[in-house]
This record gives sequence, structure tokens and C-alpha cells, in this order.
Amino acid sequence: MMPNPDPTGLTPRQVQSFIDDGFVRIDGAFPADLARQCREKLWSAMGLSPDRPESWTQPVIRIASMSTPAFVQAANTSLLHRAYDQLAGSDRWLAPQGLGSFPIRFPSANAPGDDGWHVDMSFGDSSDFMEWRVNVKSSHRALLMLFLFSDVGPDDAPTRIRKGSHMTIARELLPHGAAGATLRQLSADGYASTEACPEALATGPAGTVYLCHPFLVHAAQPHRGTGPRFMAQPPLLPKGEFDPALPPSPVQIAIRRACGLEF
Repeated sequence: MMPNPDPTGLTPRQVQSFIDDGFVRIDGAFPADLARQCREKLWSAMGLSPDRPESWTQPVIRIASMSTPAFVQAANTSLLHRAYDQLAGSDRWLAPQGLGSFPIRFPSANAPGDDGWHVDMSFGDSSDFMEWRVNVKSSHRALLMLFLFSDVGPDDAPTRIRKGSHMTIARELLPHGAAGATLRQLSADGYASTEACPEALATGPAGTVYLCHPFLVHAAQPHRGTGPRFMAQPPLLPKGEFDPALPPSPVQIAIRRACGLEF
């Protein structure tokens, strides 16, 4: 995936790559110093120290929603706002007010227990998360986003991505209409329909952001490196439902192309 060379936004090639592959990588999406500030807050929230690796006894620690100014600033740089416009549609998204929960992954011989392939669900009112849903219009989710707050190499538990899997999921969602499919329905076969998709890794230096199609199939993995991986995976929320009177965004173009339909 090509890094972003244009500080004013994504290039046409990057937008097309998003449509075809389901994601685009943006280097320097937010400052590395801001990433450092956020890591310090996360260390404090965990009650751990970067200088005491003997205390890192769990493969993953989840920190609840982080919405202090540093995290809000990281999600709202001018470069990211321009990219949100380009991918989700101009003025069709809500500025992030935080970065949600953080799954912080540590080097460990123990299995993390949360590394299965999946699509993030977008809406539901059940206490059983397996009953949460996603529909072919991607209601309630404009983008899936991966924010790297530490340097992430191939051994540092980078998120695994199945390139082009968003197209397959769009076709599978089409028969379910506006009601959508549940996580239980989509995951019944372990996403076997996307196994042939090439795999990519969400690596990069701190400050890198991957903007992904909401239907992209992805997974965590064990940490084989030496230092913890700090990453957030928040949604970009839409302002409203799909409006056929507006020009289709790249998110919608990908869905239409996959399904061969107009909506």
C-alpha cells in the first residue's frame, strides 16, 4: 500500500485502491509526539510501566473509551478530515469525539483468545453481541479505522486484513436487506468465503492510520515482538442514512460494484 504523498488529501490512486482492496494506509496522519502523549496516558490507565516488562503478564489488556483532548486531536487532523470526506462523502460523517476502547497487546506465549477473523458490527440492541448486525447500506458506520499509536512491525501483532473481502461481504449482505445479518450469521462458516483473499498486515510507524471499508474482514494475532502494541480501532460514524440523491461515496461505489445494484 502506497503511503500518502499529498498533505491535502488522498490521491486518485489511493481512492481507487480503497475501492478495490478495501483499505488505504495514511502515513503521518497524526504527529508521532501526539502518539507518545497518548501512550503515556494509556500506560497510566493500565497501571503499568514501559520500564518494567516483568509486569506485562497478560497477552492483551483492554482500556475503556479514551476521549481526552490528545486522543480527540489525533482523530481530527486536517489530513484525516480531508480523507474522511474523500472516502465517506463530504460532510456525511461525524467528527470523532474519542477513539473508543484500546486493545493493548503484549509479547506473550499465551494465546490472546480474540484473534478470529470478523467484520465489525454496526447496530443492535441485544446484550448478546453475536446478535448485533450490519447491513448492505452500512447503516451506522461510515468507516472502520485503525490508529497506530506505537511503531508496529510484522512481529508486533499487526492487524491482519483480507484484501478485497469487503466485496464478498457486501454480496453476502445483499439478501438480508435493511435488517442486515447478525455476527452469528456472518461468522457461521468462519468467513470461509474470504479465505482466498490476499492477506495484508497493518504495519507502520506511530501516527499511521488505516482507513478501511466497514465490511473489511480482519483479525488480531499473537504478539511475537518485544514491546507492546498500542492501536485503536474506532468507527467513523455517519451523519445519517444513505441518501440516493447524493453522489455515491467510494464506500458506496465499492458496495454497488460488488453487488451490481443501485440503491
